Amino acid sequence: MNERKAGIGRVTAAIIAIAAMLPYLTLKILWLTGGSIGVTDPALMRDPSMIAANAATFGLEFVGLMLALGLAMRWGMRLPAWLVLLPLWVGTGLLFQIALTTPLVLLMSGATVFTGAGPIRPWVYLMVYGGFITQGVALMAAFAFYARDRWPGVFTTRLDHPFASPTRPFQTVVARGALLVATVVGGVRIFSAFAGTPVAEGVQNGVKGVIAIAGAAAFLVVVERRGSGPFWRPLVVAWLGSGALFANSFYIMIISTGDGPLGGGGAGLADLFGMLTGLVMGMCGAFLLAERSDVGHVQPAQHPLEGEDREGDRTTADHGHR
Repeated sequence: MNERKAGIGRVTAAIIAIAAMLPYLTLKILWLTGGSIGVTDPALMRDPSMIAANAATFGLEFVGLMLALGLAMRWGMRLPAWLVLLPLWVGTGLLFQIALTTPLVLLMSGATVFTGAGPIRPWVYLMVYGGFITQGVALMAAFAFYARDRWPGVFTTRLDHPFASPTRPFQTVVARGALLVATVVGGVRIFSAFAGTPVAEGVQNGVKGVIAIAGAAAFLVVVERRGSGPFWRPLVVAWLGSGALFANSFYIMIISTGDGPLGGGGAGLADLFGMLTGLVMGMCGAFLLAERSDVGHVQPAQHPLEGEDREGDRTTADHGHR
């Protein structure tokens, strides 16, 4: 693992991500402490379900802020891999879809999509979604720089590079099954996008469908090592696709179980199977990355006194010790 000082690109991207998170965190603090800025119905923020939702989303955003800080600092390179990868997989999955759908919705419907007669003022939506897009792009860029420094083999090896994989048969079965289910779920999403739904909902469903199918297809390519191009290219698509499939479906499942203003029973079988498929892809991907972790790994420089035996005893190598 390389713990050298973060480069200017990684630091800049992390700072931009943190700056984009601050307005959202400030708004949540104001709402949680009794404020009603940006709300037409102050009683809404005193609803127990809204308090819980605001607390939960504040917590998620705060975790994102800590991760962004870690991506820019040396101590972030010493964090356990799972503590970095798991929340970033979920977070980038959520933000990736927002970064794609919001500009498309605005292009097709204009800012009027945020001017409905709801309890939240239009400027809040513009601020929040603008912040989501900025932090999503910046966070993904900072993580790319971070991953390049911490796991260089991901970016320097080819897709068909051989490595020992005891669980590869299992991974292949999971990847093929995931592609089958994701194709059905994605197909349902795409069909509903053209089934007379409102523009915003149609765009979201269409993007979700494309992401689900593309992510599962890329995951199968990664597992079966199809092709000889750089490993990181299909991995990025599989990462974003599986993360979006899990995170967005899980979010819908959670808010649909409540009885408050955010509830409404909006979750369906597509959300359930999407969440499970994304989860299985993520878990299987973790096995794959763990098995491939030594591919392209460069041993750290040994101490000058170690000589050639690398025993860590700071004595010259004894070629006759065997």
